[in-house]
Amino acid sequence: MQSGTCTATVAGTGSGVNPAAETNASSAVEPRKTAGEPQYLSECSPRDKPWDIHRADADDVARIYGTEREFDSLAGRVSMCSYTLGFAWAADTADPLALTLKLRRARFCRVRHCPICQWRRTLMWLARFLGALPKVFEKHPTARFLFLTLTLKNVPIGQLRTTLAWMSKAWQRLVQRRQFGVVLGWIRTTELTRADDGGAHPHFHVLLLVPSNYFTKNYVRQAVWTQMWREALRADYDPIVNLKAVKGDVVRAARETLKYSVKPATMKAYPEWFKEMTRQLRKLRFIASGGLLKDVLRPDEEREEDLLLLSGENTDESPSVFFDWKGHEKRYKRSWLPR
Repeated sequence: MQSGTCTATVAGTGSGVNPAAETNASSAVEPRKTAGEPQYLSECSPRDKPWDIHRADADDVARIYGTEREFDSLAGRVSMCSYTLGFAWAADTADPLALTLKLRRARFCRVRHCPICQWRRTLMWLARFLGALPKVFEKHPTARFLFLTLTLKNVPIGQLRTTLAWMSKAWQRLVQRRQFGVVLGWIRTTELTRADDGGAHPHFHVLLLVPSNYFTKNYVRQAVWTQMWREALRADYDPIVNLKAVKGDVVRAARETLKYSVKPATMKAYPEWFKEMTRQLRKLRFIASGGLLKDVLRPDEEREEDLLLLSGENTDESPSVFFDWKGHEKRYKRSWLPR
């Protein structure tokens, strides 16, 4: 256990906060601050520092939405997303003699482009994907993964919606090709970046599950993938296509596939572009899957507990340690008010 963190030994002899001294949710006694105790979430639990980063980004996104009346609802929801975080003491998987803070309560806005909800959604999908792999490899123990990127030329931001609809139809044409028949399963996501000319650069990231003999008997060269995607797009140019075999740990490729559709840095740097992008993307789906991986991510199942990432954990503990967002400090700070 590291001194100065909100971690305690099971015996309660650690230098951090002693969970036995915490008042639980049903107690009428107000907890009191002890001199020398860490006051910020990032100090109590360094692994939770990303909360500060994503919540600060959410403030910026809320301010951008707040400049347009049509986005008033989105601005209000994002501004209050995860305003208070409630943690419970739980066993530390890395040290059986220690307790550590585990998130048990937060209210998420679920706005598509909220930096917090994008982050939690990515973690949720990644956990579901990794949880499904044992059954997949039980049926196909020698299967391999490929990472495929499909692009097209930049388009004006005002044409983004129709372009994405066209890309989806092109994808349906691609999966019907004879060469695609070797694919056992796939997960496809859409990423958007801002082009230097102010337009949009939409592209697909696809994780393909293929049998081991793909590399010997059924190999499809990248040049063939490029030609197939060109024909599916019905384009008069060769679009950029990149295909890589996933070597070793599939987690990195899964993270790349399931990452944010739009980076918060882009939202903040180009607010007018971001607002028009929000208009263009209203109610569009950005994730699809098929074959053996069709029901792995379950994107339509998104409850509060799903974004809390409670699956597989003991959720009986009530939160007893709370942190409130302090926008002027850009940090989550310990709250000592009774709950």
